[in-house]
Amino acid sequence: MAEIVQQRIEERIPELEQLERVGLFTKKEVRSIIKRVTSLEYKLHRLIVNKEDFITYVQYEINVLELIKKRRAHIAYQFKREEIEFPVIHRINSVFRRATNKWKDDVQLWLSHVAFCKKWATKNQISKVFSAMLAIHPDKPALWIMAAKSELEDRSSSESARHLFLRALRFHPNNKKVYQEYFRMELLHCEKLRKQKEELEKAEIDLGEYEFSAEILSGKLAEVVYRDATGKIKEAEFVISLLNIAAIFDFTQELQDLVLQELQANYTGDSLTWDFMARRELEAPGAGEELQTAKGRASDISRREERCCQVYEEGVKSLNSEPMWTCYVAFCLERLKRKTNVQELKDKRQERLLGVLQRAHDSSQLKEDYYKNWLQILLSSGDGEAAASVAMAATQRYSQSVSAWSLSLQTLMQLGSGDMSELFQDALTHVNPKESLPLWQLQVQWSAANQSPEETEAVFKRGLLSAVTAVSTEMKESYLDWSYSTGGYKKARKTFTSLQENRPLTKAFFTTMIHIEKEQETPKMNKLRDCYERALQEFGTSDDDLWLQYIQEELGPLGQPENCGKIHWRAMKFLEGESVERFTTKYTLLQTGHL
Repeated sequence: MAEIVQQRIEERIPELEQLERVGLFTKKEVRSIIKRVTSLEYKLHRLIVNKEDFITYVQYEINVLELIKKRRAHIAYQFKREEIEFPVIHRINSVFRRATNKWKDDVQLWLSHVAFCKKWATKNQISKVFSAMLAIHPDKPALWIMAAKSELEDRSSSESARHLFLRALRFHPNNKKVYQEYFRMELLHCEKLRKQKEELEKAEIDLGEYEFSAEILSGKLAEVVYRDATGKIKEAEFVISLLNIAAIFDFTQELQDLVLQELQANYTGDSLTWDFMARRELEAPGAGEELQTAKGRASDISRREERCCQVYEEGVKSLNSEPMWTCYVAFCLERLKRKTNVQELKDKRQERLLGVLQRAHDSSQLKEDYYKNWLQILLSSGDGEAAASVAMAATQRYSQSVSAWSLSLQTLMQLGSGDMSELFQDALTHVNPKESLPLWQLQVQWSAANQSPEETEAVFKRGLLSAVTAVSTEMKESYLDWSYSTGGYKKARKTFTSLQENRPLTKAFFTTMIHIEKEQETPKMNKLRDCYERALQEFGTSDDDLWLQYIQEELGPLGQPENCGKIHWRAMKFLEGESVERFTTKYTLLQTGHL
């Protein structure tokens, strides 16, 4: 091993001598480099090597390269790159190759090598790295796309990029992303050829043997890719994605028309087709004179939106489905949210949206999320009667949804309409008990604000009997809080006593009572101790903070510091696992005044 390392160091001597001779590094710095490199080389030649050693080596060499670059700029010296930088770059590539050969599955390592090659302009090396990487990772479409893009952008080789895409499609014949990027690449290649031809014609250079094919210039290669792709992937969303890519280029009108015709002919059974066709109407040009005034512009926008809606109307007639109505409602909602100073246009948009929401609901095709938008619009318009009606309709349509019931009940609470007690009971019978906590919280909130204390207490007691732990524990905490706020300390103490053995319990239940005890004019330490002792019966084996709070309480003005030792001894006895170590650390900090 020592001989190999010595050989590696000797191979560096010419470049290090050059660095010193031209004034980029001092003699002391060169010695420092040799010392550091020797250490790194020994790590790479051990019997058992670590990936981190290779990464550290590469990073050190890159740092040296960066420093050389800065020094060159500082002293304005740009010569002898072949003798200085090139050996370092070659060495880094060699180390990367060794690392990727050993850790073939580490994609990030391969990509780091690619990133290095790109930054230090070793373009030929990039192709080799990608080739080796794809031989090991042919199952990753993103790497094929990255390699093809590199050929096109870094090496300006559309032929190589095309070859890589074709190879990628052998492994991934139905991958949408590969087809999309292949289609884009062919259009980029076509655009590049058109620009070259235009520049040559401007310069009045005889094209001669460089005659450009009219078919290639018109995008026929991209059309071939399109036909192959849509023959294998028959989805409206995919066809639309290809059409959007084609629309980026100004010479693809013929291709766009072809895609559009096939979309309309073959994919009318998909709501995305209708949505796409409708939104295209917004892009139609308007009359020039009319666009000079705000009212004229609003009128033009209104006409375009009407044309969009006509397409959507055809869509819902042809395809009465939830996705189709969702597209229509989403469009109307987007238009309503757009700012305009013309009140007439704003009113028209709102009226249109309300109409579409009603019709979608009547068809039983309105998504649950849109009931919230519907209610917000009606409430902001002051139409409480309609809002109450929609709220009830939402619960009938989505009778098992907690969010639908919550939204509707909140709306009815706000409006003060309906028999709320009956509605809450109805809600709780329809939804899954495990998800019912928000409804219980709403009921308690409403009852506390609108019913007598006796009726509210009855609600709490029904909640306490719930078989769902989340509901019963939340009700205990809320019941204790409510008891204190309505009946004072005596009522809270009575509630706490009645519930303290009613498991399951939460730490928050006990800490709430502790806070209540401490808020009294003359807090009683024996009551506080009782709360802590009760809490520790439940959580003493795992909650180190609770023991610490108990100790702090005894150290306070009401407590007896001599009790702290006993509490500490009990904590060490009861706590389990990692909580013992945490408690010991915090207790030490407390004793030293750092907590």
